[in-house]
Amino acid sequence: MTRNNNELPPRRSAGNPSTRPENGRKQPAKRAPKKGNKKKAKKRGFGARLGRALLVILIVAIVGGLGYGGYLYWKLEHGILDTGIDKPVPPEQSATVKPLTILLLGTDSRPKHESFLTDVIMVASLNPETKSATVVSLPRDTYVELDGYKKTKINEFYTRFKSKEKTSDGSAEEEMKTMMGKYLNVKIDYVTVLDFQGFRDIVDTLGGVKVNVSADMCYKDSADGTNINLKKGPAELNGDNALDYVRYRKSNCKPKTKGSDDFDRNRRQNEVLNALIDQVQSFGGVMKIGSMLDAVNDNMKTDVENSQLKDLIATYWNISKQHVEFKPVTGTWKSPYVYINEKELEAARQSLHNRIAGVSEENNN
Repeated sequence: MTRNNNELPPRRSAGNPSTRPENGRKQPAKRAPKKGNKKKAKKRGFGARLGRALLVILIVAIVGGLGYGGYLYWKLEHGILDTGIDKPVPPEQSATVKPLTILLLGTDSRPKHESFLTDVIMVASLNPETKSATVVSLPRDTYVELDGYKKTKINEFYTRFKSKEKTSDGSAEEEMKTMMGKYLNVKIDYVTVLDFQGFRDIVDTLGGVKVNVSADMCYKDSADGTNINLKKGPAELNGDNALDYVRYRKSNCKPKTKGSDDFDRNRRQNEVLNALIDQVQSFGGVMKIGSMLDAVNDNMKTDVENSQLKDLIATYWNISKQHVEFKPVTGTWKSPYVYINEKELEAARQSLHNRIAGVSEENNN
């Protein structure tokens, strides 16, 4: 999960979810046992896993309220944790004094379907002085016209960059930081790539996530093992079902259920993220941290330095959820693209700039 790796690590098979109960309240899904060799790869030590997982930063630094920050910082301060990136960070670039912007990509990679398409695209700006953050999310089908780049959907860029890694000097992750920085007119400092298996495992490790399913959702695809079958109403979803919830687009069942566009998906992504915040805040012991990092260790890639990780945790471990602003950008769907609402996009760009500058939305109006 460092800059030196040009390929995402292998994923574990999750299998198909089982049938959900009809009452819609709790919708567990057991994973089918994985066939073949069940031998697991040797795990890194606790410190290495913790240091390499930027998910901790995203949860602690972006949506925190996490009471384990002091514990994590102590580990880092005493050299117990190591990100594997020893490059020094100049004092003026430290997260303790400098606002930082992080790109988060969720790839459409799952058992039987390896892919680098980015279904989740979020950019978060953090300000150490105000202890606040802005998170901008973009539809995966956004049509992008950007000087120097081919006109295409925004979720295809990472795949294109990955295909050129062997013949270029830079990594796909660095290319994504540059491209997204141009698109949003903001300098992106770090990038994290998380695949679908990592998302499933995070939810399962946290004990599930509570949401309010807005409508029945049904879709099946034997090719990749997809079996979405969610019922309208309050529900406690495990990892498989939570992924079904944020991914659902259309129905091929009889009777058909109501379809969903990119904007609904972004809304559900934010709903699940907020629910996960509540789950993290409800924990009573630090042991869950190790389990969470075990869950994402093989499914994440990031470029944060060891010293910067320490500074991020020290600065943002007690950030309040009320100080995290979510800015989903919408637009108009005309198959196969989303033509972005330019006013919303400009407002999102401005919000990121305001966060970096420490200017509140109230003062900007």
